[in-house]
Amino acid sequence: MIKVAFFDAKAYDKPSFEQYGSARDVQFRFLETKLNEDTVELARGCDAVCVFVNDTVNAAVIDRLYEYGVRLLALRSAGYNNVDVRAAFGKIHVVHVPAYSPYAVAEHAMALLLTSVRRIHKAYNRTREFNFSLSGLTGFDFHGKTVGVIGTGKIGRIFIDICRGFGMKVIAYDRFPAQDSGIEYVALEELFARSDVISLHCPLTEETRHMIDAAAIEKMKKGVVIVNTSRGGLIDTESLLEGIKARKIGAACLDVYEEEADIFFEDRSGHILNDELLARLISMPNVIVTSHQAFLTEEALNNIAETTVGNIRSYFDNDGLCDNELCYRCGHVERCKKERKERCF
Repeated sequence: MIKVAFFDAKAYDKPSFEQYGSARDVQFRFLETKLNEDTVELARGCDAVCVFVNDTVNAAVIDRLYEYGVRLLALRSAGYNNVDVRAAFGKIHVVHVPAYSPYAVAEHAMALLLTSVRRIHKAYNRTREFNFSLSGLTGFDFHGKTVGVIGTGKIGRIFIDICRGFGMKVIAYDRFPAQDSGIEYVALEELFARSDVISLHCPLTEETRHMIDAAAIEKMKKGVVIVNTSRGGLIDTESLLEGIKARKIGAACLDVYEEEADIFFEDRSGHILNDELLARLISMPNVIVTSHQAFLTEEALNNIAETTVGNIRSYFDNDGLCDNELCYRCGHVERCKKERKERCF
């Protein structure tokens, strides 16, 4: 039986992980607390740890896990910006879920966009109070508008397909363009200048952090709508707020926030929100914030659990070899997986 400390556990996580775990002799110790330097002690006695996007897996945490004999870190997410992959190399193997349900995230991005542009959230609140006025609810047609998609992995390409279904013109930017995709790739500056809507679907790296900053916003069309269902750190929040206040940004649809780690996934309705930037964002009439829920569909939860348990079994059954490992050895982290024939270390 493989013992796994499962940090930041939520009620919706447990059924699928218990199902797949029991079927493959993987025992999860569900812990509500997030993994960090203060809670890493809870992993003592386990063979592996399972973490989510807001767990902190820095060098200090990795050293402690290694000291406890933990040799596998299983991310139940695609993103890994919260993990010091470099510090883990040579000590702890890191695996992730590269694709759980790209449809879930892409569809949520479009749901946010539709809700914002057509003022559905405002109309819902009005009609519940028997206010049937249409004043202030004017939106715009998607048909014929230009959407700029940053990042054309699986999620980005599905979002592009959805936008094409609305009759939108699609342009895109990606450091590694998808070959023979029929997508019109342009320089980032051109995408900023031409897009009526900009949607982010790229990972958070040192190169992409705050790619939407004051300089980028200055290059955008007046009234542009920005959608982010990827990682909060892609956007400089202060610059975003200034762009909204200056009427440069017409609307922002956010499922992620750069300082979300200590806020999202918890009920804070009875507390004063200490994060002034987030409080100001939420107060804006043209901003919609959801709390990192784009992934949250039954299909995605099932796929995440199945793949995560599969990753754990693959590591322990195949002498440390797993197709979904993140490795720092070659410096490419993910791209070396395509040609992997041996364990990373």
